[in-house]
Amino acid sequence: MTPAVADLPARLEGCHGVLVDSNVLLDVATNDPHWSGWSGRALAECAERTTLIVNPIVYAEVSIGYRTIEALDAALPSTVYRREPLPWEAGFLAGKCFLVYRRRGGSRNSPLPDFYIGAHAAIARLALLTRDAARYRTYFPKVAIFSPPKQHVR
Repeated sequence: MTPAVADLPARLEGCHGVLVDSNVLLDVATNDPHWSGWSGRALAECAERTTLIVNPIVYAEVSIGYRTIEALDAALPSTVYRREPLPWEAGFLAGKCFLVYRRRGGSRNSPLPDFYIGAHAAIARLALLTRDAARYRTYFPKVAIFSPPKQHVR
């Protein structure tokens, strides 16, 4: 079987872990018919090689699918997902990148949380596991982005 994340060991070099975007976690939790296979394999491959990380924004986005905090904590056990706070520097970088995005004509409806997630990865030298790679690659070009191959994307 083809790996979900090509050249993972080499691409992890210099990274202090992998920040997992909510879309990947929700794919697995909801058993999404198109994405759960890739997302599950990518999570497993990353977990074999490094630390999986979630931050308060990812935690909040995933929480929408759970009725209780206990159910969410069971889905994101701290033994598997290290919980990290958002660095203050990431707030500054997120704001600056969002400003560039808006000046380029980006929608006000675009969520600032995505910029926080990308900035957290950039500031903390984390790789980012996501299905929505385009914006992260544009605004955080130094972050190692792990995303589905182009032929898998709808």
